[in-house]
Amino acid sequence: MKRLLLLGWIIAISAGVAQSQVFSNKEVGKKNERVIDSLKAAEYPYALPIWGDKATGMGFNLPYSAGLSVQYFIQESDLIIENLMIGFNNSEMYNVDNLVRFNKAVATASAVTVRPDVWLFPFLNVYGILGKSQASTQIGAGLWLPDRENNYSQVLSFDTQVDFKATTFGLGMTPTIGVGGGFMALDMNVAWTDVPQLKDPAFSFVFGPRFGKNFNLKKPGRAVAVWVGGFRVHINSGTEGSIALNEVFPPGTLGGKVEEGFEKVDNAYTQVDSWWNGLSQAEQNNPINKAKYEKANDILDRASNILVAAEGAISTIESSTVQYSMDKRPKDMWNFIVGGQYQFSKHFMYRLEYGFLGSRQQLMTGLQYRFGL
Repeated sequence: MKRLLLLGWIIAISAGVAQSQVFSNKEVGKKNERVIDSLKAAEYPYALPIWGDKATGMGFNLPYSAGLSVQYFIQESDLIIENLMIGFNNSEMYNVDNLVRFNKAVATASAVTVRPDVWLFPFLNVYGILGKSQASTQIGAGLWLPDRENNYSQVLSFDTQVDFKATTFGLGMTPTIGVGGGFMALDMNVAWTDVPQLKDPAFSFVFGPRFGKNFNLKKPGRAVAVWVGGFRVHINSGTEGSIALNEVFPPGTLGGKVEEGFEKVDNAYTQVDSWWNGLSQAEQNNPINKAKYEKANDILDRASNILVAAEGAISTIESSTVQYSMDKRPKDMWNFIVGGQYQFSKHFMYRLEYGFLGSRQQLMTGLQYRFGL
């Protein structure tokens, strides 16, 4: 279950980050006096952006007002899963916090996205996001049981992988401005990722500030831009879903783990009971010892009930399902990004951007075509 949620969020993030870097640039300097004069003298020919004529009259060189970009994006990221509950075949849900712990959760997602955009105002770009994604996550988890002192130790481990595809859609905006080729862009968007295994689409909010410099080349219209910035993602914390049991554990792999789990739980019961029965009546009446005993038995009862439910689902694994609910958050909300763009002309651009640091790495590449509207 954790794997699915990891991937759903990563895909939502990936679709939101990609866009080519264009901005309204205030031309300055003596060497640009001719350009400034021509901008102020010329009549702005397009309907968008609103107040485009006023911006050019102030010496701003505007990009074409509409664009269409296509990007390929790949990302690897970790999430923290909390308050995890599971059930089998729509039966009772069990809280498995502390019982099931994840020691590895590496999710990889790739996506192809299309982003139409327009400049609504000279310093505000708005856009839509449409994307198709495929993803895979590997996790390692273990069953942890308490001893008589309520110290937990791992008694059983397992690894699994889930692959799936998803569709993402969203909306975004980028307030941006440039002066003398230096620019600032504050990209932000919301996106919803529709994953078949999730009850509701996964929601994400992405904020990506960028600061950079554009360098014009000798050939008119050609330029190179470089930038640095940050990437912050927020996802809605609560999620519910359902998945076929044989997608998480292929037939024949879960039965042995369940039998081993029963053996470990029985051994833990024996150890706790042996400790309790070895206490004197006065020691058993001690509130601290009594609380330890009751807590250990409560946890072991929970583990036993979950194993019984899993054992029943194994007998019909081809048709069995696992239901789950959880809270999740990115392990690191921020990471660092560096990027660059080659502009062939004011119509065509190629962009490459890399994000790193923390627990998330991402790489995006894409092409954009712009035109007047």
